[in-house]
Amino acid sequence: MRVWSKPARVVLVVAGVGLGACVLAFLGALFLAVAPANSVSKEYRAQVDAVVYPEFEQNWKLFAPDPLQRNVAVDARVQTIGADGRVATGEWRALTAEDWAAIRHDPAPSHLDQNLLRRAWDFYESTHGDGDGRAAAGSRGQLAERYLERIALQRIGPGGDRVIQVQLRATVTAVAPPRWSGEQVDTAPHVRELPWWPVQPEDWRGLS
Repeated sequence: MRVWSKPARVVLVVAGVGLGACVLAFLGALFLAVAPANSVSKEYRAQVDAVVYPEFEQNWKLFAPDPLQRNVAVDARVQTIGADGRVATGEWRALTAEDWAAIRHDPAPSHLDQNLLRRAWDFYESTHGDGDGRAAAGSRGQLAERYLERIALQRIGPGGDRVIQVQLRATVTAVAPPRWSGEQVDTAPHVRELPWWPVQPEDWRGLS
């Protein structure tokens, strides 16, 4: 029977205590994230959110009376201007499809980009509705537009000719109900194309 040396036992005990403390701290952060608001969760909200979001976000819509019943695919493209003054419109880039491709078949996938884009589109819809793309009154609509714009610019990158405009579109497809439900749902894809947004040099600031 192998006997561990005293230094080895000390290392194992310290590592075990450290690991246990990390697990307890993580579980505590998850508890504070989903528990009703209290003095502790309010005081340490920034630290709790840093641990929980976006990798361990809790989305209870799966069990709610009105679960998510649609798939949203977001694409983006840019217009560029060359040194000769010629303007060119790029091809659509499937941002959502890229996120899914990065996750699929990965035993330990990161949902950071997927959640970022999904939440940005949900934020845009909440401020712009289903109409002609005009934002609701207030600064939230402009913030939602800037949020989506910067995500698209970060994904596409500044390489090549100077980008002067960016455009996004979303294809929304309802999930078909089970055959036994008898519910009739339009499962045809519906495309919502947003207007072109001008891109200024400062819009690239902070993007990597």
